[in-house]
Amino acid sequence: MSAYLPASRAVRTVLPSRGAALSLAAGVLLPLLCAGPAFAEDGKKKEPKPPAKMSTVGGDLLGRPGTQVRPGPDTPKLPKKLTGKSWIVADAESGDVLAAHNAHWELPPASTLKMLFADTLLPKFDKDLEHKVEPSDLEGMGPGSSVVGIKEHLTYSVNDLWLGVFLRSGNDAVHVLSAMNGGKKKTVAEMQEHAGELNALDTHVVSPDGYDEPGQVSSAYDLTLFARSGLQKPDFRKYAATATADFPGEVKTVKKGKDKGKKKRDSFEIQNTNRLLTGAYGLEPYKGIAGVKNGYTSKAGTTFTGVAQRGDRVLLVTVMNPWAEGQTAVYEETAELFDWGFTAAGTVEPVGTLVAPKGVEEADDGHAGGAGKNAEEPEQAGIAAGQGSGGSDGVWTVLGVTGGTLVLLAAGGLLVHRRWPLPELVRRRPKV
Repeated sequence: MSAYLPASRAVRTVLPSRGAALSLAAGVLLPLLCAGPAFAEDGKKKEPKPPAKMSTVGGDLLGRPGTQVRPGPDTPKLPKKLTGKSWIVADAESGDVLAAHNAHWELPPASTLKMLFADTLLPKFDKDLEHKVEPSDLEGMGPGSSVVGIKEHLTYSVNDLWLGVFLRSGNDAVHVLSAMNGGKKKTVAEMQEHAGELNALDTHVVSPDGYDEPGQVSSAYDLTLFARSGLQKPDFRKYAATATADFPGEVKTVKKGKDKGKKKRDSFEIQNTNRLLTGAYGLEPYKGIAGVKNGYTSKAGTTFTGVAQRGDRVLLVTVMNPWAEGQTAVYEETAELFDWGFTAAGTVEPVGTLVAPKGVEEADDGHAGGAGKNAEEPEQAGIAAGQGSGGSDGVWTVLGVTGGTLVLLAAGGLLVHRRWPLPELVRRRPKV
């Protein structure tokens, strides 16, 4: 669930019923409407074309339309029938982009934009801080918004609100946190500023919850940057990988027992809408998944960014708006790209890199996103200069997820020599 509840994709055409002139006009216009850009003459959907020129942040190849991959002799073929308008497979630590398809195509992001919201606001509030919700806090939510169930005049902790954002994609939780932050306008401005700091230059923020708004866009590349940045934060990792949680309900009067007449706050269970994490609609949880965020709106279609680990490798995959029908297409294609990436890693030449935030040095280890001489200079790509030669060494421990249980994939500490080490991926054990 995301900014909207899913709606039918059927197209209805309403024709005037009076006047010969109107009937004639309708007869001329109807074929044109039915033969719009979304459909071919045989009635089948046509894949929309990306811009001929897109941003080249992270490397020249990432700015080219179509699929970009540089296979070696042992590289497996990419999955067949990938229908996402845009997708990317990247190493979460080194930033190497293993393959991409229209990576910088600016598209509506739906609730995957909440990753930027969380990465921007999470450091601002103590998670134990409590806030009483005023009616004004919930004003301005779009029709059909996904909600976690926040009620006016009740008190919630910041921790509760973040669980609502990450698990249920609750626009009500986003609006309350935005109100606590000084309002929507201030929050949007801070999100836009933070996107610039992350070199996410395809992103234009209009609404903090990802609800469809004119001009609100992001890209598979930028969404992956948001996830990579957010995963540096322990709370972000925890919330993104939480399968289920108890959420505060209404205050009711106890009618029976020794506490009769007393006021008591109910709670109810919420489940993460990330179907690769929890499973649903015939899907099994993806082995090694640890987050991050899914979304849906009528304009964006389905969108998803996920992080998963296999062995000592952690990958990020983003898929935007698959043309395949069904509620599970975005998850199925993400899983296929994860499978390909884990097998292909080490056999492909990267086609680009996930650039570091401004002011964060990365080591030039000979794998500069695989962009090689095609890579833009930092000043051309709009990123900070000064990529030092000294690597960022770090020690990290990884907890992977298999079928809803915790599996220790790296006993003790795993020494890594990466450009921007990804810390420990953690999650709460889901309730059974």
